[in-house]
Parts: sequence; C-alpha cells; structure tokens
Amino acid sequence: MVVDLRQGGWSILKTDDLLGFSHTTNFRVHSECSGGKKTLKYVRALFVEMLMREVRAKWPDPNEDFCCRTPNQAVMDTLLLHGEAEAYIQGLERLELRDIGTHRWFQQHEYIEKLNMQAILHASANQEEFIKDLFVSLGKIPTLVHEMILVEIWKDNVFPIICKLQDFSPKSTFPLYMVIYHEATVLNLLETILYHQETCQAAEDAVVDLVDYCHRKLTLLAGRCARGEIHKETGTSITEMSNMNSIQDLQNQITCLEFELSLKALSVLRYITDHEESLSVITRMVNTYNLPCLLVQFVEHSPWSRQSQGKLQKYEGGMWRDIPAEDRDKMTKLEGQVWIALLNLLLKPACQKKYDFNNYNKNQLLKLRGFLTEVVIDQLPNLADLQRFLSHLAFTDPAVPKRDLILEQVPEIWNEILAKNSGKWKAIAKHQVKNVFNQSENELRAQANRLAETYNLDVIECLIPDRPKCGACGEAGAKRCSRCQGEWYCNRECQVKHWPKHKLACQMMAEATEKLQKELNIKT
Repeated sequence: MVVDLRQGGWSILKTDDLLGFSHTTNFRVHSECSGGKKTLKYVRALFVEMLMREVRAKWPDPNEDFCCRTPNQAVMDTLLLHGEAEAYIQGLERLELRDIGTHRWFQQHEYIEKLNMQAILHASANQEEFIKDLFVSLGKIPTLVHEMILVEIWKDNVFPIICKLQDFSPKSTFPLYMVIYHEATVLNLLETILYHQETCQAAEDAVVDLVDYCHRKLTLLAGRCARGEIHKETGTSITEMSNMNSIQDLQNQITCLEFELSLKALSVLRYITDHEESLSVITRMVNTYNLPCLLVQFVEHSPWSRQSQGKLQKYEGGMWRDIPAEDRDKMTKLEGQVWIALLNLLLKPACQKKYDFNNYNKNQLLKLRGFLTEVVIDQLPNLADLQRFLSHLAFTDPAVPKRDLILEQVPEIWNEILAKNSGKWKAIAKHQVKNVFNQSENELRAQANRLAETYNLDVIECLIPDRPKCGACGEAGAKRCSRCQGEWYCNRECQVKHWPKHKLACQMMAEATEKLQKELNIKT
C-alpha cells in the first residue's frame, strides 16, 4: 500500500520557530482574531520579503498604488534546471563540525534550500521528480543524512556552550538562526524524496542513522506529550518577534522547532516502514526501539490536536487550525502517517516474525481497538486488516520470535561524528564564536543579499498550498498590500475599504521590518 501523505506546500517553521523556513508547511502570514494583530507564522518569510523588497525598490504608499504581484507559474517551473540541480547535488559534501556557519557551509545550505523548493514543486504538481532521481543516481542520500545529523549534534553539544560564553555578543544572531533551522531544511527534503522506494534503497546503511534519528525525535515528542507541553500556545506576535535578538530567544526557538521536527520525522519513519526490507533495520525498529508501542502513544494522546478557547484545533500545514464541527472526525495527514506506520510494523510478515508480542506489548497494542471506529476505517479501509489482527491477538498468544543470529548494523554517521569531536565541544564553540559567528556588518549584508537571491518570492508564492483570500470579502486574493505584503485583496475597492482595519497591522509589520533592516544595516 502506497499512500501519498506528503504535505503539500513549503512548510515547517512558524513564528514559534523564529526565522524558519521550509517544505512541509507554508510561507504565509497568519491573521489573529484578537486585537487585529498580525502573527507571522513564518518569520523567516518576513525577513526574506524584506530582503527582496530592498533589492527591488522602496515601498510605495499602499493608498497610492494597488500593488503587487501574482504568482508566476513560469518562474516556478524554472527555479532549477536539470543541469543546475545536478551541479548542486554533485557539489554536496560531508563537512566537519567546525565548518558549520562558515561561507562554505552557507553555500551548501543555499544549494539544499533550492533543491528542497524544487523537489516540493515537483511533488505538489505531480511532475517528474528529477531532484529525487539525481540524488539516487549520484549517491548523495547518505550525504543529506550526514548533513542533518551534523547539525543535530552541533545543536546538542556546541550551541549550549556558545550560549554560556560571557564574551559572545554578536552583531546579529541571524547566522545562528540559519544554522539551527538547517536541520529542518534537510529533513524537509528527505521527507519529500523518501516517499519513493528507490530513494530509501539508495540511502543504504544511512537508513540505520535515519531510523535512530526518527526514534530520538519521536521519543522527545512522546516525553513532551506526557509532560503536557505540546498544547501550549506557540504563536509569537510581530511586536514580540521584533524584540527577539538574544541567545535566550534562540534557545526558546529550538524547543518550538523540535515539535515540527518530530512531526517530520514521523513521516520519514512511515516511508522507511513502507520500503525497508533489511532484517537488521526491521529488528532495530520493532525490537531495539519497540516503535509499535511508541506509535500507540501518539494515537492515544494525539499531540497534533488541542482545545483552544473552547474550539478544537489540529496541527496541519505547519499551523494550528480551527476544526469545524463537521470535520472533527476527519483524519489528518499526520494521523494517517501513524496508522500506516502501524500497519506496516504489525502486519508485514517480516515484522511479525521479529516482534515480541509479550504481555506488555500486547496490552499496549490492544488499546488501538478503541480508536478503530467505523468512521476511521471508512477513511483508511486498510485499517480493517489491522482491526481483524488485533481481534485475533486479543484471544491468542503469538509464538515468541526466534532469536536468530543477526549482525546488527550500527549508526555509522552518528558514531563517526561523535568519535571525531567528543571532548572538543568547548574548543569548537570558542573557535566558531571567534571566527564564524562574529561577522562584520559588511559580511552580514553580503550574506543577506545571497539569501535574498535564494528565496525568490515568485517561487515561494507558488509553494503556498492554500490560495490567499481577500482580507475584506474573503474571496480569492489576486494581489497584496505593497507596503507589508502580508494582506491580500481581490481588487482595489476591497483594499481601500479594508485599510482602516489593516492600517495598524501594516504599520506594525513595517516597523518590525525596519528594525531588522537596522540590525543588518542594509542600504536601500
């Protein structure tokens, strides 16, 4: 069974994940109901838009000209030509921990960002996915996994030391933001291309590292669920965001980002269970980590659902959305990923032979029966097979799996990075503070201009899965406010009519953007 639950759009990081980017969700500005304030769900989006406007021209008065641009399909289709993508992928290399944040590292980050956007465009438009084909043919999937785990280890071992250094006072924390969110960029790209079996096979031994990575993220998510931390409000207003420029803010954003990373890891794990046939990897998933029982916790606690002001909200497309009463029982993509992963881990013959159905595991799995309602099975008919299996399991005691001799694979990438850098974390942190994250204003400006070229707004608009709506009448938006570029309108009349309500939010966004401008000293 192959079900495509890849989340369309350019996703992941929201305000909660300051200056975040990415594939699984979207680049969008979200409007809050309270007080007419704007919440930037993707703050990096704001920064990128600022850069693009700086390159183009000064802002016109929104009352003088009904601005802007509509999505350009031609631009979307030509983000990367086949030859360009091949050169980018061929140029990807395994960098060292000390290289993180350097010009060489940022260049690779830009390559991966462009490849990520192009891969999402292909997947969402059902076009030929040549990005995936190139990664497979050039054997660069393990390099992507290495890149992601490298940043994860840096974030866990080097970044905390940087935060404690008393003499570290950078002119801008933006480069650190980019490093932190690079992990999400790579994970987005992997999520997009691992949907295909040939990609999973091309990962070779790196699949073990991927399984371990997914387990770490899902265990963290399960722990946060148990402590009741998931359902707290994560939005950050534009005013609060404009005042965020400290190391403490970076630490807070890492916590918020981990939620998104865990959900992405859930999708990646599901694709691995779809395609992986290695006995060593299967044993690692069902016995070493007991992933079936871990997934049962997510069905029980549903970390992507919450109650907010008496309304049911579900986490979809990178943001919490109000769910109408008639859609309360509708299965989300994340719920679908969990159920499909459980189907694979419990019903595949190779998994059943390896899984130990002891009393504890059996009791945990039988909890699923209460969630397999007719409504759920109607939406994912294959769950009827799981329901029958659980009914049979309730009255039987499966045989204990044979303890065959298996040469267990180890996470080579993880072990290699730790072996090279263990005991050197403080030295690496001091080196990066002195030589990498202490950039001059000219260096910051040059870096910002390069990123402005990477995040082309014409392309980013095409990554938004939901058509923007007019801020006045709710119809499909054709163009947007030329000053803040955060509100859409269907025509000039609606813009003029809505201006008294939009004026305050527009001014707040403009002020926040100007503050970011001053930080990076970008000249118009």
